[in-house]
Amino acid sequence: MDTSLLRWQFELTWSLFEYHLERLEPDDFLWEPGPHCWTVRRSPDGTWVPDWAETEPDPVPVPTIAWVSWHMGWWWSVTLDHARGHRPRERTEVTWPGEGRATTDWLRTLHAEWLTVLDDLTEADLNATAPFPWPNDPAHTKAHMVAWVNAELMKNVTEIGQLRLLRAAS
Repeated sequence: MDTSLLRWQFELTWSLFEYHLERLEPDDFLWEPGPHCWTVRRSPDGTWVPDWAETEPDPVPVPTIAWVSWHMGWWWSVTLDHARGHRPRERTEVTWPGEGRATTDWLRTLHAEWLTVLDDLTEADLNATAPFPWPNDPAHTKAHMVAWVNAELMKNVTEIGQLRLLRAAS
């Protein structure tokens, strides 16, 4: 097994994401599509803090593009840490950079870093037990972790694309 099919799927999803990234306006990020939303908010020190609950609320809040992009940065940063054998960051250590170019540049940087990880994976690496998101479960390999990244990316790309289109249509 090599990463060629997983990388193809990842790059296909990323190309669909670029369609939306290129069209995002700064005002799109914090637009709230309804009354029950999760977003990111400025703290007194000026950093952005995401809405969060340890258990998923019912009903589930509709996320803003800001929240989804923070969420992507969080899970991707932590996955990169695990893939590189680094101490994984805590959720609170991953800070959203702000509306517009700061966030799109951040996501593109994560994309480039992930490609480097994919390029460095060997067949033995792919068959090794995944350190994340199923900590040391021998039933899940690093190949599963790469496939999980693709699935998470697809889901988040769809959410951002749909939110962008809804805002444009409203």
